[in-house]
Amino acid sequence: MARVAYLRVYLPESRIPETLVHLVDAESTHGRIMRRGEFGLSVESPRDDAFVLEHAGRRYVCPRFPRLRMLEGLMAFRNAYQGPTASLLIPQATADRAARELDRIQHRFPGARSHILTSPFFVPLRWFSLFDPSERMLVDEKESLTIRYRTPMRDALRRVRRSVSVLEEAGFDESVVEQVVDLQEWLEPFPIDAVVELDYGGVAALFTRAELAIDESAADIASSLDALEEGDYEEAGEHYGVAAARWAHAQSLTYAS
Repeated sequence: MARVAYLRVYLPESRIPETLVHLVDAESTHGRIMRRGEFGLSVESPRDDAFVLEHAGRRYVCPRFPRLRMLEGLMAFRNAYQGPTASLLIPQATADRAARELDRIQHRFPGARSHILTSPFFVPLRWFSLFDPSERMLVDEKESLTIRYRTPMRDALRRVRRSVSVLEEAGFDESVVEQVVDLQEWLEPFPIDAVVELDYGGVAALFTRAELAIDESAADIASSLDALEEGDYEEAGEHYGVAAARWAHAQSLTYAS
């Protein structure tokens, strides 16, 4: 199983639909959710429960829905391919079973949707555009170092919309802009008073403590966007290049796995 980074959306506890309140009662900790699996990699628990976060004096909840996320991921992977290739990767019978199970979950929990995006081996650079560099947290836990960012949803949306505008104005290829638009569209249905969290998760283990201590990827991406907005493409490329080089090895593991 791959080491994974996470982008999570936490809802104010008062916003949790009645059909999902039981998940809060099954509150989880990172230690219980992530267990040590084969080859020392972390494996996520299949339990339906939730992360609970105390932030700025309020209590927030992120339902995990691991089965829902797995099924959505399977269907999205299959739908990314056309014709015979799709059936070779995910047989039609498997896709049909997944679709039926998704329907059952939606019927049982009306309005249920994934509150978590995952990325194996690396953090997509577009995720950093949601955060201000000052929101970076270097977290020392269980003798390991990791990085997290947290920001109010309203700020995350403002930043991602600005990123889309800057990239379009700079004339970037549609395929590049589309990935950021997809991120924006995933965030928009959530309540404006939610909290967005980027967690390096197991990906942090691919870096040394020294490398994590100087990792300022959000600052690099913010500086690149600022330079693009000013029309300084050379400076924008330099800042982006620093972030891309930092993540190049980790990203290469995606293709090697």
